[in-house]
Amino acid sequence: MNDIALSAAAPAAAAFERSPGYWQTVGRRFLRDPVALAAAAVVLLLLLLAVFGPWLAPADPYQASMLKRLKPIGFEGHPLGTDELGRDMLSRLMVGARLSLFMGITPVVCAFVLGSVIGITAGYAGGALNTVLMRTIDVFYAFPSVLLAIALSGALGAGITNSLISLTIVFIPPIARVAESVTTQIRGREFVDAARASGANAFTIVRVHVLGNVLGPVFVYATSLIAVSMILASGLSFLGLGVKPPEPEWGLMLNTLRTAIYLQPWLAALPGVMIFITSIAFNGLADGLRTAMDIKQ
Repeated sequence: MNDIALSAAAPAAAAFERSPGYWQTVGRRFLRDPVALAAAAVVLLLLLLAVFGPWLAPADPYQASMLKRLKPIGFEGHPLGTDELGRDMLSRLMVGARLSLFMGITPVVCAFVLGSVIGITAGYAGGALNTVLMRTIDVFYAFPSVLLAIALSGALGAGITNSLISLTIVFIPPIARVAESVTTQIRGREFVDAARASGANAFTIVRVHVLGNVLGPVFVYATSLIAVSMILASGLSFLGLGVKPPEPEWGLMLNTLRTAIYLQPWLAALPGVMIFITSIAFNGLADGLRTAMDIKQ
């Protein structure tokens, strides 16, 4: 009788051992999504361009030539033409990828860390601390993100550092709100109650049981904000509150080329096209990660 029970339990145990883990399942589902894979490939190419762009650029992105001002796309020696000062557009777009992605990713990373700390603290503590932190966060929701970024950058002054600070402040509230919402749900789960009943302190419970369940959804949401950050950073540069000339940054290039929109419209649209492609790629990557990590599916 025992032999029969053991023989029946053996296939079940083997199947349990062969069952893939959560992250393996996420990886397989992500790899089966062609849109997510295409978006990831574009993001990877953009990151490689940001790293190696200055060495791959065919010309000096800062070298001007007034004799070659606003040359069209396909001009000899300049495949994507030249800007209003005769600088090679291809080189400036390639070199500008580093600064543009830096302005888009850095504020989101800083806001991810700070917002997660605030949201997890408020969600797990609850009570008066949750009320104080979340009502303070809600104050920032009274202002549209674009106007808040412009107001903060205007108050702090133009420049890359001040733009990064203002964008970080803009993105902390939404990330903190997501982290607080997920933490509040996790706090009432059975495994957290069991850990609390076993005598574990709050720091241990948060580190062992809460972080692993909260950071995934928050990370996916933060990834979707990278595109928004790039657009806001480009808008600040467009208004003269972000990157200063002659640095090649896509938003600043869009600003300086706006006077050439009637002379060379395709040339003037190139920085905007790069911003659009990058935004679509990061949004597609975020959507793919969200779908792959949704255990309900």
